[in-house]
Amino acid sequence: METIALAEVAAVLADPSRASMCLALLDGRAWTVTELAGAAEVAASTASEHVTKLTEAGFVVRVKQGRHSYVRIADPRVAELIEHLAQHAEHRPVKGLRSSVRVKRLEFARTCYDHLAGTVGVALRDGMLATGLIDEADGLTLTGRGREVLGALGVEIADGRRAMLRDCLDWTVRRDHLAGRVPAALLSHGVSAGWLSREGNRAVKVLPAAEKPFADLGVDLMSLRRP
Repeated sequence: METIALAEVAAVLADPSRASMCLALLDGRAWTVTELAGAAEVAASTASEHVTKLTEAGFVVRVKQGRHSYVRIADPRVAELIEHLAQHAEHRPVKGLRSSVRVKRLEFARTCYDHLAGTVGVALRDGMLATGLIDEADGLTLTGRGREVLGALGVEIADGRRAMLRDCLDWTVRRDHLAGRVPAALLSHGVSAGWLSREGNRAVKVLPAAEKPFADLGVDLMSLRRP
């Protein structure tokens, strides 16, 4: 029975259109069916059928806001599954300058569902550990100093049952970056504060305004940019 269930789950992502939708949704935002149709290059009616299958499989959920309906990844575990599966496609040899530039942008900074990944994401974990903002002696925890620094930066951590901090293996750097409520709040605030900008295809642009707050988090962005 477990084999059958696994095959059924794999079949959901075996369709290129549904796979494209899931990859688009990895940016952590809620998308309309029309937007997903554009991402998958299919008709809206076809996209609706795919969304229904993804919903039935537990990959996505529908969210209503007023008269509008949106689709988003069901939970972080689903996002992590898709992220890990996607690494096989991303590691294929790039073809052409345009693909090469895109890969480099993703390697430097990108979203992994709702948190930062890539070189910047890994450096954030290293920096917060080195400056005592987080501790891993007894599992990843946010220290009192960490709360103070994040509070001073205006980062508000939402309540919830989701883990505050946990490790997430970064497929480009092959080391851990941070996932959980803390890095999710940091990414969200970073975008609204003008430190970061979401680009297409999950890439994140690190803006000049990020230099000071990231230094407070133990990250020297200038050194990361040097070849």
